[in-house]
Amino acid sequence: MTPLTIRPVRVGDDDIILGIIASTGSFTPTEVGTALELVDEALEQGEASGYLVDVLEDAGTPVGYVCFGPTPLTEGTWDLYWIAVERAGQGKGYGRHLLAHTESEVRRRGGRLLLIETSSQESYGATIRFYERGGYTLEARIRNFYRPGDDKLVFARELENAPTPLERPDADES
Repeated sequence: MTPLTIRPVRVGDDDIILGIIASTGSFTPTEVGTALELVDEALEQGEASGYLVDVLEDAGTPVGYVCFGPTPLTEGTWDLYWIAVERAGQGKGYGRHLLAHTESEVRRRGGRLLLIETSSQESYGATIRFYERGGYTLEARIRNFYRPGDDKLVFARELENAPTPLERPDADES
């Protein structure tokens, strides 16, 4: 088995992350632009930006990334803004690895609650199941949020004393 490593984003990763996001086929051009803006802010301002961006590599090849940060005006609440695995790498456990890393980092930094927002569109069905299998609970649905017929779903997970996605035997390989 090849070694998986996670490293902080670095200058020059924009094209790599763009390739990962584009390969999923899940995001609109506007969403892709927003994701890259957060990467740029993290690179320019570091942690002061409020965004932490990490890249997952399999044997030195980038296969996924995650962007997360503390939620302003809260005590210990964090948001997972983006998590994506290249299409060819989906189903290999990379997503679970990134989610476990995120939870570990949030805990290490004093976080207690991790929130994830996503779309209700049918094309996000696998994503929704991934969060549910990772131990996340649907806490809110805002109807027609993104556009008519596209609800905003908010998933949450209390992190204190909770097993990571890699420790859950019932979580599948996403």
